[in-house]
Amino acid sequence: MNTQRILISIIPALLNIMEIKRDEFGPEYVLTVSDPITGMKGFLVIDNTSRGPGKGGIRMTRTVTLEEVYRLARTMTWKNAIADIPFGGAKGGIIWNGGSDELKKQHVKVFAQKIKHLMPHVYIGGPDVNTGEKEMQWIAEESGIWESVTGKPSAYCDIKNEKQRCGLPHELGSTGFGVARAVVVALEILGIPLQSVRIAIEGFGNVGSFAFKFLQEWGAKIIAVADSRGTAYLEAGLDYRTAEQAKKQHGTVSSYQGAQQLSHDDIFSLDADVLIPATITDVITEKNKDSIKAKLIVQGANISMSKEIERELWQRGIQIIPDFVANAGGVISSYAEYVGMTSDEMFALVDEKITKAVTDVLTQSIAEKRFPRDVAMEIAVSRVKETKRK
Repeated sequence: MNTQRILISIIPALLNIMEIKRDEFGPEYVLTVSDPITGMKGFLVIDNTSRGPGKGGIRMTRTVTLEEVYRLARTMTWKNAIADIPFGGAKGGIIWNGGSDELKKQHVKVFAQKIKHLMPHVYIGGPDVNTGEKEMQWIAEESGIWESVTGKPSAYCDIKNEKQRCGLPHELGSTGFGVARAVVVALEILGIPLQSVRIAIEGFGNVGSFAFKFLQEWGAKIIAVADSRGTAYLEAGLDYRTAEQAKKQHGTVSSYQGAQQLSHDDIFSLDADVLIPATITDVITEKNKDSIKAKLIVQGANISMSKEIERELWQRGIQIIPDFVANAGGVISSYAEYVGMTSDEMFALVDEKITKAVTDVLTQSIAEKRFPRDVAMEIAVSRVKETKRK
């Protein structure tokens, strides 16, 4: 029996162990792969392909689990639908305890070997936590298929139909740009001038840093930014370049000269008008939810809180833009790369798609006094169901 058949035969058992329940939408594929030589162990969940190939990034963390990958894959199904792009939902994960760049390359390439039979007709990979343009090029090289992943380096190009197409790395800032646009659109709908609000950003990675950069360029005041080692707080407003320099020199934005240095968790209790959680899952918890003072939360991170906590905050009067609406810039960029757009065309597409999605969800939520996530889900589910009927 070959490896693929073995994996398929154990899927029901895995679903039972991880309490992953099938429903009318998926998951369609659940794979656990491993390699005894490198020690690589990873997961791939392809949730739904009714709108197109399953699309979702590949994260590398020491704590990633099959259940986490499944939750994220389902989120990608709705994210791609609400952004109205022809992809389904999927997600990958590799358990990564750290090590040399060469060891990381081995893990990534072995993972690519194990899943390349599904690429790109069933699954298209992309960057995520601890993976970027470099890792995407490794996967494309290993699979031998340029379209197997997106988020590749801009210098990594291919010719199709006599036209050159090149990578659009997430390092260009598409996800952070989309989150920043979500903030601007939401404030416009709420009738609040961008220049009058005080913004706190939890995270200074790819998403948080670019959200900071673009928001400041558009005239917003960022009073606080946090990373895993602390928070920099300055009521007069922080400067993006200075924060970037502090991070490079000292490994944390909390070393920002002239700013008050606080703990990471203090970011949630600051007197800010807008809060952008932009790191890992479940950062807003039972422990810190009651301390949040923001009037608007724009979720730059996937699953930054449970649905129950999100609903509770909304019932307290906090407007919330759900994760799969606000942070779809990355996957919109992925589609732009997949079809051969330039970076300028990509940013224009992200702007267009994010503006429409946020407008559709928030205006309907306000008009009908309904939970924003319920509204967004209704739109996304209807699109997936409609595609399945065709």
